Amino acid sequence: MSDTPAPAGRLEIVSDAICPWCWIGKAHLDRALAILAEEGMVFEIGWLPYQLNPDMPAGGVDRATYRAEKFGSVERGAELDAQVADAGRVAGITFRHDLVQRTPNTVEAHRLIRLSHPTGLQHAVVDRLFRAYFQEGQDVGDTAVLAALGTEVGLPEETIAAFTAGEAARDEVMAESLGLARAGISGVPSFLMDRHLLFSGAMPGERMADGFRQAVAILRSRAA
Repeated sequence: MSDTPAPAGRLEIVSDAICPWCWIGKAHLDRALAILAEEGMVFEIGWLPYQLNPDMPAGGVDRATYRAEKFGSVERGAELDAQVADAGRVAGITFRHDLVQRTPNTVEAHRLIRLSHPTGLQHAVVDRLFRAYFQEGQDVGDTAVLAALGTEVGLPEETIAAFTAGEAARDEVMAESLGLARAGISGVPSFLMDRHLLFSGAMPGERMADGFRQAVAILRSRAA
């Protein structure tokens, strides 16, 4: 018999690969999961696709130009990057916005994430993509870059082959991203337990753990 406790529920995170708050949220999530694991409470984890920029060209755009247009000036974009970096330090992660040259389309990243789920490495893949983009300035819209990152994490050859063929999981990613937006998800990261929306935002790990405990208790009481 396994000593691993049965999952308390399925926890899913709606996220985009180039959302800085999603990476911060993942860092806090890992803290929350560690807290709850010490109490014997574990979860099935899944990542769901969301596109912050669904109209982004397939090849992406220059980040500095894009952010100047989006926020009104280069200076305002830099101010927001500084705020994100400060929040990242609190979460224990380091942003290197100076290395990030492009804002990519994230459909390819979401395809890789989705295809990685059956391997049990999805959580690790998501973390590697965040680090590649925000710490190393890699273009996570480029399929060759993504394939290399997936290989580095340990994805099986057949998963990488399916990804590089170019179409696997594309329809599912597009449909699910659109469906989540139509369902009212407008901010990421958003956290769902057994498909019930719990909250959105990158709150500290201790508060996340409290939220997950309460959700488990409520869902168990309803089931009873």
